[in-house]
Amino acid sequence: MTETVSDISLEALRAGDRTHFARLVDAYSTPIYRLALKMLGNEQDAEDVLQTTFIKALQHVRDFEGRSSLSTWLYRIAANEALMLLRRKRPAISLDEEAQDEDGEVTQPLQIADWTALPESDLLNAEVRRQLDQAIQELPPRLRAVFLMRDIEGLSIKETGQALDLTETTVKTRLLRARMFLREHLSVYFGERFRQE
Repeated sequence: MTETVSDISLEALRAGDRTHFARLVDAYSTPIYRLALKMLGNEQDAEDVLQTTFIKALQHVRDFEGRSSLSTWLYRIAANEALMLLRRKRPAISLDEEAQDEDGEVTQPLQIADWTALPESDLLNAEVRRQLDQAIQELPPRLRAVFLMRDIEGLSIKETGQALDLTETTVKTRLLRARMFLREHLSVYFGERFRQE
């Protein structure tokens, strides 16, 4: 980010100062776009969410009470916009349901491999990153949002909860489930790689 929160005055934003709003856009465009892209998997949709986020921020900045940081408020707007877009595209998705199998049981990871001993270059190569991006896209939207905000964007548990209007306990639970899902997905991938070698 080229700007810091201290460079942006909430009072100036509320007064309609375009310079401060431009600083806000400059400071948060990249992380908001990155979050939207990871949540939606589509550049055009991510750009739409980015634009809508800042339009809504401009329209509602006078209503912002400052109980959270500006960045958390922007993440909340962006996450809500992305989740609404996902709902419109996949109306059968319920964001409140747990991932369940046919018997109604909450699904648990099936295969966990120990891939901590793999060389770092293997973990960072482009193919593995593609696998991780694919796995992130397969996460249920409610888990994906928590994972992206906490583990990719680096928000704290508290900030993630504020951004998504969740309790800290719910954030921790969803984060654990997201990490387990991703670990299982990557375990299957690495297991197949080991069998091929």
